[in-house]
Amino acid sequence: MTQQSLLRDRAHSSTGDPLAGLVRSALDELGEDPDREGLLRTPERVAKSWRFLVSGYELDVEDVINGAIFEESYEEMVVVKDVELYSLCEHHLLPFYGKAHVAYLPCGRILGLSKIPRVVDVFARRLQVQERLTTQIADALHEVLRPHGVAVVIDAVHLCMMMRGVQKQNSSAVTSALTGVFRTDEKCRSEFLELIGRA
Repeated sequence: MTQQSLLRDRAHSSTGDPLAGLVRSALDELGEDPDREGLLRTPERVAKSWRFLVSGYELDVEDVINGAIFEESYEEMVVVKDVELYSLCEHHLLPFYGKAHVAYLPCGRILGLSKIPRVVDVFARRLQVQERLTTQIADALHEVLRPHGVAVVIDAVHLCMMMRGVQKQNSSAVTSALTGVFRTDEKCRSEFLELIGRA
């Protein structure tokens, strides 16, 4: 038995993941040879990668926050900006990535700062559109914190626009979601935009 056939048999025997089997079929459908050396482990690698990229379906906001909400009289704006995010466009399964800027105005309760990026990941690691992602983050934080308001701005680039379709390399999409006083109070909204450098 040759080295190549030994590798092929090992790859086939370890493919217990049905998603890997689908990737193998897709490679074949695209005109590739899934049995060539460079692609032998590709179905398993792609399956593992995709499962990680959509691992947000297995996460719950309350579990991620894990009780890190604290009674505190602080009632000034809390802003966490430049939170890196990576997601997959649900229309083409191509990545989009960028930064989220998140603020809330506490009402007697504050959240551990590291939990805000974790909440972002809960929703980013799913098949998404940027508009829904922005709203889901804002709504989730508003629900668990019950603050005076929440503001979220996401600035992201989409490979579905860069690699295919219109093929524009220098464009980004900016979306916002506002709740409570960020929606009703212009001064509050302006302060947030100034703090994240968008005023």
